[in-house]
Amino acid sequence: MNRRLFQAILLTTVCLSDIVVVHGAEAEADAQRTAIAVEALSRIEGDIDTNPALKNAVTRLLGKTRGTPAFVQIVKKFGIKDQNEGLLEVALINTSEESGVEAIRLLLANNGADLLKKSLGSADPATALKTAEVLGNTTDQQAAALLLPVVTDTKRDVALRKQAVRGLARTAEGAGDLLKLVKAEKLPDDLKFLTGSELNAARWPEIKSEAARLLPPPAGPNAEAFPPLAALLQLKGDAANGLKVLQRETSACLNCHRIGDAGKDIGPALTEIGTKLGKDALMEAVLDPNAGISFGFETHSIELKSGDEAYGLIVSETADELSVKELTGVVKKIKKGDIANRKQLKTSVMPAGLQATMTPQEFADLTEYLSTLKKAGN
Repeated sequence: MNRRLFQAILLTTVCLSDIVVVHGAEAEADAQRTAIAVEALSRIEGDIDTNPALKNAVTRLLGKTRGTPAFVQIVKKFGIKDQNEGLLEVALINTSEESGVEAIRLLLANNGADLLKKSLGSADPATALKTAEVLGNTTDQQAAALLLPVVTDTKRDVALRKQAVRGLARTAEGAGDLLKLVKAEKLPDDLKFLTGSELNAARWPEIKSEAARLLPPPAGPNAEAFPPLAALLQLKGDAANGLKVLQRETSACLNCHRIGDAGKDIGPALTEIGTKLGKDALMEAVLDPNAGISFGFETHSIELKSGDEAYGLIVSETADELSVKELTGVVKKIKKGDIANRKQLKTSVMPAGLQATMTPQEFADLTEYLSTLKKAGN
């Protein structure tokens, strides 16, 4: 089959997605036809500006897929520049998904910064918060620049400003901007604890060192030194209180780990961790997270030719593409041709020093709770 005939067949498949079903499960059938049309369109090569039939098919399918990841896929494939509103719609629905992050990247590339500023400034708190969340998950320098003014705008809701801090702390440039605010004494007081927590857990040595000086982490609730492991193991833990310790924002356990339906799939799941590790090993894993990094959870740093960076776990790799799960939980797909440098790090994605946020007794309580998380029947 020659290429032109193949293209024509695919285009016909896309156009047939507009045929109305007059009997049966109309909605389900329509969704199936749309999915087939999207797949067919992904195989078509061509310039929509010079191919009216293709342009009409793409336009119709954009209308049918608006608000879905397929919409982003179509916009990206054909380099469409006038669908920023639709991209933002997908981004706000999928703030922690690859489709939402890709929508923001396309939006920024399509001169959509003003639209994002408007969304960040929305009178609807939920819209503004979702915008800040997806911008932070994008880990893009342009996105970070949009978040910075939100941090110092004390007229905005504190939840929104905290989300902006979290987003900024995910890039070296954004983290550096937060430190500049601290040095200039322009960081609002209600954000100092969160900013300190984020930057003291940063993976960039210069950022972490400066944060430790300007926003030192707590030595522990009672500023008491942690006893050695042998002494910690002698403490009787309270599992009920350990659950409360785990759920505290400062403990940050659920930011990376999943327990049942709670938490994120970044580090190893803890749902059955008590079956796999004894109390001594559980304590060691927190006290020295870099000592025993589980296979498949090695951290990688990917520097891109654009100057951006991806940091996290490699979840899949082909000859042409790399998929990296970042600390936000979002999987970023990277063309290998866009990579300037990649390296596997010796440090865990789990930050060292988490015990500084709790007393030795609370640490024992946390360990006791984790030890109860066992496989059914054990």
